Order: sequence, then structure tokens, then C-alpha cells
Amino acid sequence: MMCEQAEGLVNFCRIYKIYEFILPSWLSSFTYFFSAITLALTVINILIISTALYTWFERRTLARFQSRLGPNRWGPFGILQPIADVIKAITKEDTVPESADKVVFNMAPILLIITTLLVIIVIPLGPNSFMGSLNIGIIFIIGITSMNTISIFMGGWASRNKYAMFGAMRSVAMLITYEIPMGIAIVGILLLSNSLALSDIVLSQTIPFFIIQPIGFFVFFAASIAEISRTPFDQIEAESELGSGFHTEYSGIKFAIITLAEFMAPIISAIVITTLYLGGFKGPSILPAEFWFSIKVFGVIFFMLWIRATWPRLRIDQIMNFAWKPLFGLGLFNLFSIAIEVFVFQDKVTGFISTSHYWIMAGINWVFAILLFFGITQIIGNKNKEKIKHSYKTNMIS
Repeated sequence: MMCEQAEGLVNFCRIYKIYEFILPSWLSSFTYFFSAITLALTVINILIISTALYTWFERRTLARFQSRLGPNRWGPFGILQPIADVIKAITKEDTVPESADKVVFNMAPILLIITTLLVIIVIPLGPNSFMGSLNIGIIFIIGITSMNTISIFMGGWASRNKYAMFGAMRSVAMLITYEIPMGIAIVGILLLSNSLALSDIVLSQTIPFFIIQPIGFFVFFAASIAEISRTPFDQIEAESELGSGFHTEYSGIKFAIITLAEFMAPIISAIVITTLYLGGFKGPSILPAEFWFSIKVFGVIFFMLWIRATWPRLRIDQIMNFAWKPLFGLGLFNLFSIAIEVFVFQDKVTGFISTSHYWIMAGINWVFAILLFFGITQIIGNKNKEKIKHSYKTNMIS
């Protein structure tokens, strides 16, 4: 009826009818669904390949830190070692304990890898490069990463193994504890960006947020390492105490999936840190935005690897004390200081903070950071000295 009444729409209607004949609505929906599946599989495979390369890079780098060679048999410089590891894992016998809850036992590795992969959905890899743009992207990441605790507990509980269960209980206690200072640090990001969307957080970083709030960056970075159970917070897989932690009873392809999720976690954590604190994809326009994003992620991964190569494993009581005492206190201090500074420097009309005011905030927060870190290290050092003196006196008496 519209085409008959409006002469200007006649040609448009003819073209639309031809389009409907060539590409009907059901085929258009199928094309959209097929494109989504293709994109998802592409991203998943890129992450899996990146994780395989990371396992090789980590083993070679740790070997260099410790004056060893590392993998050097399969391929040049051992580059094919990840492929050999995968073939070995998937060809091993897949055993399940007789007393295990088989449904939960089989579901735990799947849930662990799914929650790890889902984080990448809302990450802006470039100005218009993301799988999904949510206006609550940061809340989505917090909720998804919290599911790792459930999947780890499922694996330990379903195994009916006391060592696996003990590792799972450690995981629940540790991961839930470190989510608190991590959440407090994220609130400081939200105060500066005025948005829950990750793309808005990246665009609001005229100065990378780790420069403006170094205390918040330290709290988030330390909590992230604990969340992915990396050294020095890898107590849930303390081989010297628990065999292999929550996945002691897993073998074959299930063990390979858990290992994949474990080695993918540092990459995902580095991606989130880059997005929240390092300006994400921002960089000089001479190179693509995705390139700058990758360079920043690699830098964070290498720093995590450096910590793993040089720091000893902490005891479980030290890990919990670190979360509840210095880290929680630093997170609260960062939150209140950022809130006061935003109230003082934020433009009351536009709601934005100028770049010059950002630099003033950075100077104030770096002074606070130096004083606080110096004070905390002095307090911890004096306590350790007293413990050593007390232990020495006790040994001398005995």
C-alpha cells in the first residue's frame, strides 16, 4: 500500500522484493547465526593457540631464569612441545574413581573452561573490535570469574578424595577472600570513568589509570594473581602437600582441559588488567589499536611470569592474612582517596575531570603509595624480626 501511494518509494520497494526473493528472512537469520558461530569459534581457537604458545614461552622463560634449557626436543627451540603435550594428554586413559559423583566430576572441567572463555566476550580489543558491548561489562566479568570457585569446588568434591577436597576448600576460602579487595579496587575505576561499560572505561583513560591510582592497581594486580592461583598464591595446587590439589583424580582429556584453563587464566587476567588500568587499545595511530593492546597484554604476562620465577610460595595463613590486612586496607584507602579527589576535581556541569587535574591526582596518590608501602614493609619486617628472635631463643633453651 505504501509503495502504491508514494512514488518515491517504488524503486526501493522493487529492490526490497528482489532482496526478499534472493535472501528470505529465514535465510537471513541463519546467516546471522552462522556468522556468530564462526566468530565465536575463531576467537576460541585464537585463545587456545595463544595458550599453547604461552605454555611454551613460560617453560622456556622459567628455564632461562633458572639457568636451564627448557623444552628443546620437539621442533626448533622446542616450539612443538605444546602439540606433543596435547597428544600425550588426550591419548592417556581417562579414569574416574568408582566412588566419584560422575556427573559433577565430568562437568567441572567443562564449566571451568567455559567461564574462562566467556570473559573475552565483552573485552574491547579495538575501537570497534568486540564480540559483545555490554553497558555492565565489568559486572559481567566479576560474575563470570566468580564461577571458577564453583567449578573448582565441584572437581574437588566430586572426586571423593581428601587431598582434592582439601585443595578445593582452600580455593573457596582464598578466591572468595580476594574477590573483596578486587571489587573495592574496581570501584575506584568506576569513580574515574563514570561507567560500567569496558569501552567507556578505555576511552576515559586520557592517562592510564595505573598512573592515577597506583594503590588500586597494586591491589587489583595482587588479587588477580591470587584469583588465578599463580605463584606466590598457588596453595590450592601445592604439590608438596596435596599431590595436585583439586584435580588430583583427573586424567586424560579432562586433565588437559583443566590445564588449558589454568594456563589461559594469566592471559585473560592480563587482558582485563590492560583494559582497566593500561588504557586498553589506546596507543599512537602509527600502528593498529589491536597491536598496542597485544603489546600491553604481553608486558603484563611477562611481569606475572617474572614474579612466578622469583617469588617463593606463601603459606595458606600468610595468603589469607595478606588479603584481609594490607590488601583490604590499601583497597579501602584507595577508594576513599579517589572518591575525595573526584569530588574536588570533577567538573560539576560536565561531570568530567581534566587531564591537568588527573596529573595532580596522580602526584598525590603516588606520594600516598610510597608512604604506605614503606610503612607496611617496615611493620611486616619488624614483626618477622621478632618472630625470628623468638624462634632463636626457643631453640637455644630447648
